[in-house]
Amino acid sequence: MSQPSPTHPAHRAPDTAAAEADPPFGPDLSIGAGTATPYEDYVQASVLTHLQHLQSDDPGEMVFLVTTQVMELWFTVIVHEWTTAADALRRDDLPVAMDALRRSTWELEALNAAWKPLARLTPAQFNAYRAALGEGSGFQSAMYRRLEFLLGEKSASMLVPHRGSPQDHAALEKALHEPSLYDEVLRLLARRGHPIPETVLRRDPTQRYESDPAVEEVWAAILAGAQDSELARLGELLTDVAELVWRWRNDHLVATRRAMGAKMGTGGSAGVAWLEKRARKNVFPELWTARSHV
Repeated sequence: MSQPSPTHPAHRAPDTAAAEADPPFGPDLSIGAGTATPYEDYVQASVLTHLQHLQSDDPGEMVFLVTTQVMELWFTVIVHEWTTAADALRRDDLPVAMDALRRSTWELEALNAAWKPLARLTPAQFNAYRAALGEGSGFQSAMYRRLEFLLGEKSASMLVPHRGSPQDHAALEKALHEPSLYDEVLRLLARRGHPIPETVLRRDPTQRYESDPAVEEVWAAILAGAQDSELARLGELLTDVAELVWRWRNDHLVATRRAMGAKMGTGGSAGVAWLEKRARKNVFPELWTARSHV
């Protein structure tokens, strides 16, 4: 009786036979030599993963630097969302604005979670590489400053540290003179027939927003309305944003207090004392005080 030939299916390796019988499900590995992967072209991962230039020999510096860089990326995303929301509010496109605000709450949660790798730093651990920061400080972040400006936390003096970076300075100066996200919200309420005072609508956008009793009354009336009110849902979404910003500030305060106590902060800031002052301020203040009158 003759034996099957070596090329007969019975003599093929099982995995080879299966590969010929079944359609391929693995990734396409046939990218040309000398060509970056489409993933690399889009994400620029090799750029991101080579931006860590350590200034000390302490192994803990890497997590501090990467976490700070991740925060900067989240600032960029959130500024994009709030700018999108402000533009949509200006066009009376509330669905697009609320979608952007809702996405920003998830992004704020991710931003706040970035404190976890740093939240348990002891003074000794932080001191091991603190000198590497030199005069660097988080308050010098241009993107975080744009985020604060969108919230109505305006201050022309905060442009001063960026005089040496024309691109950042120009972007911040533009943001300083533009209405904040909350300014656009209040203008929308006025167009919807709510009695927002002219002094609020025509206020100098370069100044920090200050709470107004008449705006508080408007929000109290909106929040007391029907549960499915579109503006009431906007108010609650803005409150979600405000709460997460407050949590960010408090997490920053606690992490700093734990790592360095009441010592002077980097960059000449007052450290914990400065952060305590920031943590006491509410974003979109009338949305909080109005609840006492609903």
